[in-house]
Amino acid sequence: MLRNHKYVYGVVPVLLLASGCAHKYENPITKDTQQPDKVLFDTSIDDIEHGRYERARLTLQAMMNTYDTSEFLAKAKLAVADSWKREGGPHGMAQAEAEYKDFILFYPNMEESAEAQFKICEMQYLQMDKADRDNVHARLGDAECKDVLQKWPNSQYATQAAAMDRKIQEVLAEGEEKVAEFYAQKGGNGYFSSATRANTLVDQYPLYSRADDALWLAAGDYNQMGDKYEDKQANMYTRLVRDYPLSLHAEEAKRNLKAMGRPVPDADPVAEARMKFELQNRQKPGFLSKLVDPFSDRPTTYNAAKSGNPTADTFKPGMPGDIPDTARGAGAAGENTVTIGTIGNRDILNSAPDARTAAGATPPATGDASTDKPATDKPAADKPSDKLGAPTAPGNTVTATPAAPEGAPEGSIAVTAANANAKALAAKKAKQQQKAVAPKRRARPADRKSTAPAPAAAPASPQTAAPAPTPVAKPAGNGGGAPQL
Repeated sequence: MLRNHKYVYGVVPVLLLASGCAHKYENPITKDTQQPDKVLFDTSIDDIEHGRYERARLTLQAMMNTYDTSEFLAKAKLAVADSWKREGGPHGMAQAEAEYKDFILFYPNMEESAEAQFKICEMQYLQMDKADRDNVHARLGDAECKDVLQKWPNSQYATQAAAMDRKIQEVLAEGEEKVAEFYAQKGGNGYFSSATRANTLVDQYPLYSRADDALWLAAGDYNQMGDKYEDKQANMYTRLVRDYPLSLHAEEAKRNLKAMGRPVPDADPVAEARMKFELQNRQKPGFLSKLVDPFSDRPTTYNAAKSGNPTADTFKPGMPGDIPDTARGAGAAGENTVTIGTIGNRDILNSAPDARTAAGATPPATGDASTDKPATDKPAADKPSDKLGAPTAPGNTVTATPAAPEGAPEGSIAVTAANANAKALAAKKAKQQQKAVAPKRRARPADRKSTAPAPAAAPASPQTAAPAPTPVAKPAGNGGGAPQL
């Protein structure tokens, strides 16, 4: 017996691997022809079925580039997207989604467009995490599945998209339920958030398998919040008895309504029939699933609804009851919505008056020569030698600064630059002329040579005669002192 078990455990994995080596392609071309484009397409499909995805994409790309008018062009583009989807992984899924969206853009009227949109929804569904983790793929999958139902409601993929969307909304609702339970355990102001989450959850996802538990949780939160919220608490009990009559909390909700002096409603027959159908057709996890699911990152959707249309509206979180009415936007008091107002015309460039036209002149630019020139640097025309009545050197002329043209603004950049250039040119010419007529520096008396005859030397007496001093060279660094004898 042990040998048989070993044989079974050894053969079954091999068979599973062998069966997974080749998966038949969903959209083959059944036309029997030996056209070159058809041969290339069949070759690439064979590569896709055997896991040679890169080779298949190269073959399909060569076919589309060579035979751009082929009748199999749309099939080839769809096969490229299918190869990325089969390759899997985050990169493969992203590339497949881009290829599917391109296919829908180029071939919106083909039957395969609905299939491409459904596969986008399926890829987001396969990438979903559990309810207590990031729900980005769940929200994207919900939106993609709604596109299938809205754009292709009569396609063969509409039923599958609706079933998949119910599973996705089950995960989204379960995430909101976990958040509501967390705030309820926190207590205090957390009761307001918990009640709002649970109440909004039931409004948005009525097909949620635990909607009755959410209503019961919201009723308990309103009970903790005081007598002010007694009407809302009774409303939760009423909805639970009317819309979920087969719930485990239905009988206790009826007793609470009687204790509060409120009328007990009758059960809705349509809701009762739907709930009975869901309880009878609810999927039960197998033995292997019970072992693997706790260690898997995939969400469990066994309790998802099997009937009914999924919610078409996007989930909108409510506003807790402890927020003042003045902070709820422009809506009425007690309304759990936020209204975002729009500001009026903010186009300042087109609405504000032009400052330049109002002043009548263009302001000078920053860094202009007329404004940045220091005050101590006077122009050549302001020097004493150039003033009216002052003597000027021969040949010295003063150049007048050209006046601004009539009608031109005083602060114009062009006029200011012309005046600055003219003043600078006049000052330069005045300096050159002064240098030309300036008197030469006279030589020092020691450097001048006398032209008068030298006086006759008188005979000196022996007593008074003294030897003539011998000139000594001036030593370096003597400072110009008297020569030593």
